[in-house]
Amino acid sequence: MSTMTTTLSPALTLTPVRDVRTPSRRTAGHLRLTRRGRLVVLLAALAVVLMLGVLFGSGSVATDEAGTPEPTRVVMVGQGETLWGIASEAAGDGSTRDMVARIERLNALETAMVTAGQKLRVPTSD
Repeated sequence: MSTMTTTLSPALTLTPVRDVRTPSRRTAGHLRLTRRGRLVVLLAALAVVLMLGVLFGSGSVATDEAGTPEPTRVVMVGQGETLWGIASEAAGDGSTRDMVARIERLNALETAMVTAGQKLRVPTSD
């Protein structure tokens, strides 16, 4: 077995190397953010916008006085009847599509599907 030995040359000296990533001269007021810092600033800004939206958007538009209810009549859906057919009878010369939308809104219907025996409130005047 042989062992290797190394000797350092006395003329070899180590000198510190200047980091090229950091500027040698800092200017007053200059701020560099890391990726995490930019994320924190973004999330803080979004939180402020959300709080402002809640603050200004949460006002009630209701009044103290009750409104006039829409005059309606109750119609029981017969076998084979559709919401479109009921709406076209109720609309008369008006728009059937608008009447369907009004009936859906009055009865809180999610779809235009109705079943036989179901009671619907239908507007009496257009």
